Amino acid sequence: MGKAEFLSPKAIGNRIKSKGLQKLRWYCQMCQKQCRDENGFKCHCMSESHQRQLLLASENPDQFMDYFSEEFKNEFLELVRRRFGTKRVHNNIVYNEYISDREHVHMNSTQWETLTDFTKWLGKEGYCKVDETPKGWYMQYIDRDPETIARQQELEKKKKQDLDDEERSAKFIEEQVRRGKEGKEGKEGETSFFTELKRENEEEKVAFSLNKGPSTSAATSSKSGTSFGPSALQAATASVKRKEASHSSESKEKKKKSALDEIIEMEEQKRKTSRTDYWLHPNIVVKVLTKRLGDNYYKKKGVIKDVQEKYTAIIKMVDSGDKLKIDQAHLETVIPAPGKRVLVLNGGYGGSEAILDSIDEKKFTALITLDSGRLKGRKVDVPYEDISKLA
Repeated sequence: MGKAEFLSPKAIGNRIKSKGLQKLRWYCQMCQKQCRDENGFKCHCMSESHQRQLLLASENPDQFMDYFSEEFKNEFLELVRRRFGTKRVHNNIVYNEYISDREHVHMNSTQWETLTDFTKWLGKEGYCKVDETPKGWYMQYIDRDPETIARQQELEKKKKQDLDDEERSAKFIEEQVRRGKEGKEGKEGETSFFTELKRENEEEKVAFSLNKGPSTSAATSSKSGTSFGPSALQAATASVKRKEASHSSESKEKKKKSALDEIIEMEEQKRKTSRTDYWLHPNIVVKVLTKRLGDNYYKKKGVIKDVQEKYTAIIKMVDSGDKLKIDQAHLETVIPAPGKRVLVLNGGYGGSEAILDSIDEKKFTALITLDSGRLKGRKVDVPYEDISKLA
Protein backbone atom coordinates (compact mmCIF):
# COMPACT_ATOMS: atom_id res chain seq x y z
CA MET A 1 0.00 0.00 0.00
CA GLY A 2 1.51 3.36 -1.00
CA LYS A 3 1.92 6.45 1.12
CA ALA A 4 -0.99 8.81 1.60
CA GLU A 5 -1.04 11.81 -0.69
CA PHE A 6 0.04 15.24 0.57
CA LEU A 7 -2.63 16.99 2.70
CA SER A 8 -5.01 14.07 2.39
CA PRO A 9 -7.06 13.27 5.53
CA LYS A 10 -4.89 10.24 6.27
CA ALA A 11 -1.65 12.21 5.88
CA ILE A 12 -2.96 14.95 8.16
CA GLY A 13 -3.97 12.31 10.74
CA ASN A 14 -0.51 10.73 10.61
CA ARG A 15 1.17 14.09 11.21
CA ILE A 16 -1.06 14.84 14.17
CA LYS A 17 -0.25 11.45 15.68
CA SER A 18 3.49 11.90 15.18
CA LYS A 19 3.47 15.20 17.07
CA GLY A 20 1.67 13.81 20.09
CA LEU A 21 2.87 11.49 22.82
CA GLN A 22 2.97 7.78 22.04
CA LYS A 23 3.29 4.69 24.21
CA LEU A 24 6.59 4.47 26.08
CA ARG A 25 7.08 0.79 25.29
CA TRP A 26 7.52 1.72 21.61
CA TYR A 27 10.24 4.30 22.29
CA CYS A 28 13.97 3.67 21.77
CA GLN A 29 16.08 5.92 24.03
CA MET A 30 19.39 5.01 22.38
CA CYS A 31 18.17 6.14 18.94
CA GLN A 32 15.65 8.67 20.36
CA LYS A 33 13.05 7.16 18.05
CA GLN A 34 9.34 7.01 18.84
CA CYS A 35 7.39 4.33 16.98
CA ARG A 36 3.65 4.47 16.49
CA ASP A 37 2.79 0.80 16.91
CA GLU A 38 4.31 -2.58 17.69
CA ASN A 39 5.08 -3.36 14.06
CA GLY A 40 6.97 -0.09 13.60
CA PHE A 41 8.99 -0.71 16.77
CA LYS A 42 9.85 -4.22 15.56
CA CYS A 43 11.07 -2.87 12.21
CA HIS A 44 13.16 -0.26 14.00
CA CYS A 45 14.81 -2.87 16.22
CA MET A 46 15.83 -4.84 13.10
CA SER A 47 17.27 -1.76 11.38
CA GLU A 48 21.01 -1.31 10.86
CA SER A 49 21.19 2.03 12.74
CA HIS A 50 19.63 0.50 15.86
CA GLN A 51 22.07 -2.41 15.75
CA ARG A 52 25.01 0.00 15.61
CA GLN A 53 23.69 1.86 18.67
CA LEU A 54 23.34 -1.43 20.55
CA LEU A 55 26.95 -2.32 19.77
CA LEU A 56 28.09 1.02 21.19
CA ALA A 57 25.98 0.57 24.33
CA SER A 58 27.19 -3.00 24.87
CA GLU A 59 30.78 -1.78 25.22
CA ASN A 60 29.99 0.25 28.35
CA PRO A 61 26.34 -0.18 29.41
CA ASP A 62 26.81 1.40 32.87
CA GLN A 63 28.05 4.64 31.37
CA PHE A 64 24.96 5.07 29.20
CA MET A 65 22.58 4.18 32.05
CA ASP A 66 24.31 6.58 34.44
CA TYR A 67 24.13 9.34 31.83
CA PHE A 68 20.41 8.85 31.22
CA SER A 69 19.74 8.58 34.97
CA GLU A 70 21.59 11.83 35.67
CA GLU A 71 19.75 13.64 32.87
CA PHE A 72 16.39 12.34 34.10
CA LYS A 73 17.16 13.37 37.69
CA ASN A 74 18.35 16.88 36.75
CA GLU A 75 15.40 17.66 34.49
CA PHE A 76 12.89 16.27 36.99
CA LEU A 77 14.30 18.32 39.89
CA GLU A 78 14.54 21.43 37.74
CA LEU A 79 10.84 21.08 36.91
CA VAL A 80 9.98 20.65 40.60
CA ARG A 81 12.06 23.69 41.56
CA ARG A 82 10.63 26.01 38.89
CA ARG A 83 7.04 24.79 38.84
CA PHE A 84 6.29 23.95 42.48
CA GLY A 85 9.16 25.40 44.52
CA THR A 86 9.18 24.12 48.10
CA LYS A 87 5.46 23.19 48.11
CA ARG A 88 4.30 19.67 48.95
CA VAL A 89 3.00 17.97 45.80
CA HIS A 90 2.02 14.50 44.62
CA ASN A 91 4.83 12.81 42.67
CA ASN A 92 2.46 11.64 39.91
CA ILE A 93 1.42 15.24 39.17
CA VAL A 94 5.06 16.22 38.66
CA TYR A 95 5.71 13.15 36.50
CA ASN A 96 2.72 13.87 34.24
CA GLU A 97 3.99 17.39 33.62
CA TYR A 98 7.50 16.06 33.00
CA ILE A 99 6.47 13.52 30.34
CA SER A 100 4.33 16.11 28.55
CA ASP A 101 7.57 17.17 26.88
CA ARG A 102 8.05 14.92 23.86
CA GLU A 103 11.85 15.09 24.07
CA HIS A 104 12.13 14.02 27.72
CA VAL A 105 14.38 11.22 28.95
CA HIS A 106 12.23 8.14 29.53
CA MET A 107 12.35 6.34 32.85
CA ASN A 108 12.71 2.92 31.24
CA SER A 109 16.27 3.90 30.24
CA THR A 110 17.33 4.86 33.80
CA GLN A 111 18.30 2.88 36.87
CA TRP A 112 14.84 3.29 38.40
CA GLU A 113 12.08 0.90 37.38
CA THR A 114 9.11 2.80 38.84
CA LEU A 115 8.25 6.32 39.94
CA THR A 116 7.93 5.13 43.53
CA ASP A 117 11.51 3.86 43.53
CA PHE A 118 12.70 7.19 42.13
CA THR A 119 10.73 9.13 44.78
CA LYS A 120 12.21 7.02 47.60
CA TRP A 121 15.70 7.57 46.16
CA LEU A 122 15.19 11.35 46.18
CA GLY A 123 14.26 11.16 49.85
CA LYS A 124 17.29 9.03 50.78
CA GLU A 125 19.72 11.29 48.94
CA GLY A 126 18.28 14.42 50.59
CA TYR A 127 16.99 16.14 47.44
CA CYS A 128 13.37 16.16 48.64
CA LYS A 129 11.26 15.44 51.70
CA VAL A 130 9.00 12.50 50.84
CA ASP A 131 6.13 10.86 52.74
CA GLU A 132 3.67 8.10 51.92
CA THR A 133 -0.07 8.61 52.32
CA PRO A 134 -3.14 6.54 51.37
CA LYS A 135 -3.34 8.67 48.19
CA GLY A 136 0.27 7.90 47.22
CA TRP A 137 3.71 9.45 47.62
CA TYR A 138 4.15 13.17 48.18
CA MET A 139 7.38 15.12 47.76
CA GLN A 140 8.69 18.55 48.81
CA TYR A 141 11.76 20.07 47.19
CA ILE A 142 14.66 21.13 49.48
CA ASP A 143 16.13 24.36 48.10
CA ARG A 144 19.85 24.52 48.93
CA ASP A 145 20.69 27.41 46.64
CA PRO A 146 23.15 29.76 48.47
CA GLU A 147 21.19 32.82 47.35
CA THR A 148 17.94 31.39 48.70
CA ILE A 149 19.57 30.44 52.01
CA ALA A 150 21.11 33.91 52.32
CA ARG A 151 17.74 35.51 51.59
CA GLN A 152 16.02 33.37 54.25
CA GLN A 153 18.70 34.24 56.80
CA GLU A 154 18.27 37.94 55.98
CA LEU A 155 14.49 37.68 56.52
CA GLU A 156 14.98 35.87 59.84
CA LYS A 157 17.52 38.49 60.91
CA LYS A 158 15.09 41.29 60.01
CA LYS A 159 12.26 39.62 61.99
CA LYS A 160 14.58 39.20 64.97
CA GLN A 161 15.63 42.84 64.74
CA ASP A 162 11.99 44.00 64.64
CA LEU A 163 11.21 41.91 67.73
CA ASP A 164 14.25 43.34 69.53
CA ASP A 165 13.15 46.90 68.71
CA GLU A 166 9.65 46.21 70.04
CA GLU A 167 11.03 44.69 73.24
CA ARG A 168 13.46 47.58 73.68
CA SER A 169 10.69 50.18 73.26
CA ALA A 170 8.43 48.27 75.69
CA LYS A 171 11.20 48.14 78.31
CA PHE A 172 11.88 51.85 77.83
CA ILE A 173 8.20 52.68 78.41
CA GLU A 174 8.10 50.49 81.53
CA GLU A 175 11.23 52.20 82.86
CA GLN A 176 9.71 55.65 82.29
CA VAL A 177 6.50 54.63 84.07
CA ARG A 178 8.50 53.22 86.99
CA ARG A 179 10.58 56.37 87.32
CA GLY A 180 7.45 58.51 87.16
CA LYS A 181 5.84 56.51 89.98
CA GLU A 182 8.99 56.70 92.12
CA GLY A 183 9.24 60.47 91.60
CA LYS A 184 5.60 60.95 92.52
CA GLU A 185 5.95 58.88 95.70
CA GLY A 186 9.11 60.82 96.63
CA LYS A 187 7.34 64.16 96.29
CA GLU A 188 4.43 63.04 98.44
CA GLY A 189 6.78 61.82 101.19
CA GLU A 190 8.91 65.01 101.31
CA THR A 191 8.63 67.32 104.35
CA SER A 192 10.01 70.84 104.64
CA PHE A 193 12.29 71.85 107.53
CA PHE A 194 12.90 75.47 108.48
CA THR A 195 16.28 76.46 109.97
CA GLU A 196 17.65 79.73 111.12
CA LEU A 197 19.99 81.54 108.73
CA LYS A 198 23.29 82.08 110.53
CA ARG A 199 26.73 83.20 109.49
CA GLU A 200 29.77 81.59 111.02
CA ASN A 201 31.99 84.46 109.90
CA GLU A 202 30.63 88.01 109.93
CA GLU A 203 32.91 89.08 107.06
CA GLU A 204 31.52 86.32 104.79
CA LYS A 205 28.93 87.32 102.24
CA VAL A 206 25.69 85.41 101.84
CA ALA A 207 24.71 84.89 98.15
CA PHE A 208 21.50 83.41 96.78
CA SER A 209 20.74 82.16 93.26
CA LEU A 210 16.98 82.21 92.70
CA ASN A 211 14.95 81.91 89.50
CA LYS A 212 13.49 85.17 88.33
CA GLY A 213 9.73 85.22 88.34
CA PRO A 214 7.36 87.50 86.49
CA SER A 215 7.47 90.94 88.10
CA THR A 216 4.34 93.05 88.33
CA SER A 217 5.92 96.27 89.44
CA ALA A 218 9.23 97.76 90.50
CA ALA A 219 8.17 97.78 94.15
CA THR A 220 7.38 94.08 94.23
CA SER A 221 10.66 93.27 92.48
CA SER A 222 12.65 95.21 95.08
CA LYS A 223 10.78 93.45 97.89
CA SER A 224 11.41 89.99 96.45
CA GLY A 225 15.12 90.81 96.20
CA THR A 226 15.43 91.82 99.86
CA SER A 227 12.76 89.95 101.82
CA PHE A 228 13.15 86.21 101.35
CA GLY A 229 13.00 83.64 104.11
CA PRO A 230 14.70 80.33 104.86
CA SER A 231 11.95 78.39 103.04
CA ALA A 232 13.23 79.54 99.64
CA LEU A 233 16.77 78.47 100.54
CA GLN A 234 15.54 75.05 101.71
CA ALA A 235 13.57 74.53 98.47
CA ALA A 236 16.63 75.41 96.39
CA THR A 237 18.91 73.01 98.31
CA ALA A 238 16.32 70.21 98.10
CA SER A 239 16.06 70.57 94.30
CA VAL A 240 19.87 70.46 93.99
CA LYS A 241 20.02 67.30 96.11
CA ARG A 242 17.35 65.61 93.97
CA LYS A 243 19.27 66.45 90.80
CA GLU A 244 22.51 65.08 92.26
CA ALA A 245 20.76 61.87 93.39
CA SER A 246 19.23 61.34 89.92
CA HIS A 247 22.61 61.94 88.24
CA SER A 248 24.34 59.52 90.61
CA SER A 249 21.69 56.81 90.02
CA GLU A 250 22.02 57.20 86.24
CA SER A 251 25.82 57.01 86.44
CA LYS A 252 25.55 53.85 88.58
CA GLU A 253 23.25 52.23 86.02
CA LYS A 254 25.71 53.09 83.26
CA LYS A 255 28.63 51.73 85.26
CA LYS A 256 26.83 48.46 85.87
CA LYS A 257 27.29 47.47 82.21
CA SER A 258 30.95 47.07 81.51
CA ALA A 259 32.61 46.48 78.15
CA LEU A 260 32.86 42.74 78.89
CA ASP A 261 29.12 42.53 79.60
CA GLU A 262 28.34 44.25 76.29
CA ILE A 263 30.63 41.83 74.42
CA ILE A 264 28.95 38.86 76.11
CA GLU A 265 25.49 40.18 75.16
CA MET A 266 26.61 40.66 71.54
CA GLU A 267 28.03 37.13 71.43
CA GLU A 268 24.81 35.70 72.89
CA GLN A 269 22.76 37.54 70.29
CA LYS A 270 25.05 36.27 67.54
CA ARG A 271 24.84 32.72 68.88
CA LYS A 272 21.03 32.73 68.72
CA THR A 273 20.80 34.00 65.14
CA SER A 274 23.85 32.61 63.30
CA ARG A 275 22.78 29.01 62.61
CA THR A 276 23.12 27.24 59.26
CA ASP A 277 21.83 23.99 57.78
CA TYR A 278 25.36 22.75 57.01
CA TRP A 279 27.89 21.73 59.68
CA LEU A 280 30.77 19.89 57.96
CA HIS A 281 34.30 20.95 58.97
CA PRO A 282 37.69 19.42 58.14
CA ASN A 283 39.66 17.43 60.74
CA ILE A 284 36.66 16.20 62.74
CA VAL A 285 35.60 12.60 63.41
CA VAL A 286 32.20 11.51 62.03
CA LYS A 287 30.22 8.28 61.77
CA VAL A 288 28.73 6.81 58.57
CA LEU A 289 24.97 6.06 58.80
CA THR A 290 24.12 4.69 55.34
CA LYS A 291 24.13 1.01 54.34
CA ARG A 292 24.37 1.72 50.62
CA LEU A 293 28.16 1.69 50.80
CA GLY A 294 28.18 -1.77 52.36
CA ASP A 295 28.35 -3.24 55.84
CA ASN A 296 32.10 -2.54 55.96
CA TYR A 297 31.43 1.19 56.39
CA TYR A 298 28.10 1.19 58.24
CA LYS A 299 28.40 2.71 61.75
CA LYS A 300 32.18 3.09 61.22
CA LYS A 301 34.15 6.24 62.01
CA GLY A 302 36.18 8.41 59.66
CA VAL A 303 37.99 11.76 59.56
CA ILE A 304 36.83 14.55 57.23
CA LYS A 305 39.71 15.57 54.96
CA ASP A 306 37.89 18.04 52.72
CA VAL A 307 34.46 19.69 52.36
CA GLN A 308 32.93 20.30 48.92
CA GLU A 309 30.03 22.68 48.33
CA LYS A 310 29.28 22.85 52.10
CA TYR A 311 27.19 19.63 52.10
CA THR A 312 29.59 16.95 50.80
CA ALA A 313 32.57 15.56 52.71
CA ILE A 314 35.62 13.58 51.63
CA ILE A 315 36.34 11.30 54.59
CA LYS A 316 39.09 8.79 55.34
CA MET A 317 37.94 5.74 57.26
CA VAL A 318 39.81 5.08 60.49
CA ASP A 319 39.84 1.27 60.22
CA SER A 320 40.55 0.62 56.54
CA GLY A 321 41.99 3.96 55.40
CA ASP A 322 39.58 4.09 52.43
CA LYS A 323 38.43 7.47 51.14
CA LEU A 324 34.70 8.08 50.59
CA LYS A 325 32.59 10.97 49.28
CA ILE A 326 29.39 11.23 51.34
CA ASP A 327 26.64 13.80 51.81
CA GLN A 328 26.17 15.23 55.31
CA ALA A 329 22.70 13.62 55.50
CA HIS A 330 24.43 10.22 55.85
CA LEU A 331 26.85 11.35 58.59
CA GLU A 332 26.57 12.13 62.28
CA THR A 333 28.84 13.75 64.84
CA VAL A 334 30.93 11.80 67.35
CA ILE A 335 30.88 12.77 71.06
CA PRO A 336 34.18 11.89 72.81
CA ALA A 337 34.82 11.16 76.48
CA PRO A 338 34.90 14.12 78.93
CA GLY A 339 38.20 15.93 78.89
CA LYS A 340 38.78 15.48 75.14
CA ARG A 341 38.95 18.29 72.60
CA VAL A 342 35.96 19.03 70.34
CA LEU A 343 35.08 21.52 67.60
CA VAL A 344 31.91 23.62 67.69
CA LEU A 345 30.20 23.14 64.30
CA ASN A 346 27.21 25.48 64.41
CA GLY A 347 25.80 28.52 66.17
CA GLY A 348 27.54 31.67 67.39
CA TYR A 349 30.55 29.69 68.64
CA GLY A 350 30.96 27.82 65.32
CA GLY A 351 34.57 27.14 64.42
CA SER A 352 35.82 27.43 68.02
CA GLU A 353 37.77 24.65 69.67
CA ALA A 354 36.68 23.55 73.13
CA ILE A 355 37.14 20.91 75.84
CA LEU A 356 34.23 18.63 76.74
CA ASP A 357 33.44 18.85 80.46
CA SER A 358 30.27 16.79 80.90
CA ILE A 359 27.18 15.44 79.10
CA ASP A 360 23.51 15.91 80.07
CA GLU A 361 21.68 12.91 78.60
CA LYS A 362 18.23 14.18 79.64
CA LYS A 363 18.55 17.51 77.80
CA PHE A 364 20.74 16.12 74.99
CA THR A 365 23.31 18.84 75.63
CA ALA A 366 26.99 19.00 76.48
CA LEU A 367 28.88 21.40 78.75
CA ILE A 368 32.07 22.64 77.08
CA THR A 369 34.84 25.11 77.90
CA LEU A 370 35.84 27.30 74.96
CA ASP A 371 39.54 27.06 74.21
CA SER A 372 39.84 29.67 71.44
CA GLY A 373 38.41 33.03 70.45
CA ARG A 374 37.59 36.12 72.49
CA LEU A 375 35.49 34.13 74.98
CA LYS A 376 38.27 31.65 75.80
CA GLY A 377 37.67 29.93 79.12
CA ARG A 378 33.91 30.43 79.10
CA LYS A 379 31.62 27.46 79.83
CA VAL A 380 28.57 27.04 77.60
CA ASP A 381 25.86 24.43 76.97
CA VAL A 382 25.47 23.27 73.34
CA PRO A 383 23.36 20.52 71.69
CA TYR A 384 24.91 17.17 70.77
CA GLU A 385 24.76 17.83 67.04
CA ASP A 386 26.71 21.11 67.35
CA ILE A 387 30.02 19.52 68.46
CA SER A 388 32.20 16.69 67.22
CA LYS A 389 35.48 15.09 68.24
CA LEU A 390 38.66 16.60 66.82
CA ALA A 391 40.96 14.24 64.89
